[in-house]
Amino acid sequence: MAEAASLAPNADLLEWPKKDKRRFLHVVYRVGDLDRTIKFYTECFGMKLLRKRDVPEEKYSNAFLGFGPEDSNFVVELTYNYGVSSYDIGTGFGHFAIASQDVYKLVEDIRAKGGSITREPGPVKGGSSVIAFAKDPDGYIFELIQRGPTPEPLCQVMLRVGDLERSIKFYEKALGMRLLKKVDRPEYKYTLAMMGYADELETTVLELTYNYGVTEYTKGNAYAQVAIGTDDVYKSAEVIKLVNQELGGKITRQAGPLPGIGTKIVSFLDPDGWKTVLVDNADFQKELEHQ
Repeated sequence: MAEAASLAPNADLLEWPKKDKRRFLHVVYRVGDLDRTIKFYTECFGMKLLRKRDVPEEKYSNAFLGFGPEDSNFVVELTYNYGVSSYDIGTGFGHFAIASQDVYKLVEDIRAKGGSITREPGPVKGGSSVIAFAKDPDGYIFELIQRGPTPEPLCQVMLRVGDLERSIKFYEKALGMRLLKKVDRPEYKYTLAMMGYADELETTVLELTYNYGVTEYTKGNAYAQVAIGTDDVYKSAEVIKLVNQELGGKITRQAGPLPGIGTKIVSFLDPDGWKTVLVDNADFQKELEHQ
């Protein structure tokens, strides 16, 4: 009886991520020249510079860019650390993705502005979807996907993982994501899973890729994390602790307000070491209003 009683609160707690109001807020990564990257993203990709901040006492600057306002869209948060001009992207990070109604035209525009195209536009092998790949000035890869009109053009973050089933379970349990699609391509020796909070064509998804037989990747020091909104950082942290015990990973910053900013967050690693930050929805809204 005592054991059943102790399981009940945990079962209730594990329901919380599915009820919580969650969405992808931004992805954070480091660049060697902030102005150069802003110029590339605005001119080549058509993103807008949404805000910029300099924190001289911590020796870094940030720029937020995207295709729509931060209170409704997923954006990139670029970090420039004073004096650091290059980073190691590592072998684990895959790509970001941008949905466009005309990939051929987008590739022309990128090339005209001096951008690097690493895969020419055309149908995917064995399919009809039109894609291309571009590389930004720091070496980050962007997949360009042809799609109809979408509310969220910045549509994917792709990360490689060592055990796909474990990762699917982790993101379902710890973050309340749904498995939207799973694709196995034995001829290319990989399996991928699309994880997210809404239909793949309407929102940003996490694309987790497992390459047959590869269980570990280098993380480098370039890619940092994704941030996701939550209505209760403390409750969410309790869920993560439970899931960490079962599947691995660990909390790297306990739930609470950030010094100087006041926004409540909790940050943690998944079983592969990929970092996620959960941000209090109300605090995040306040942050945007005070820009």
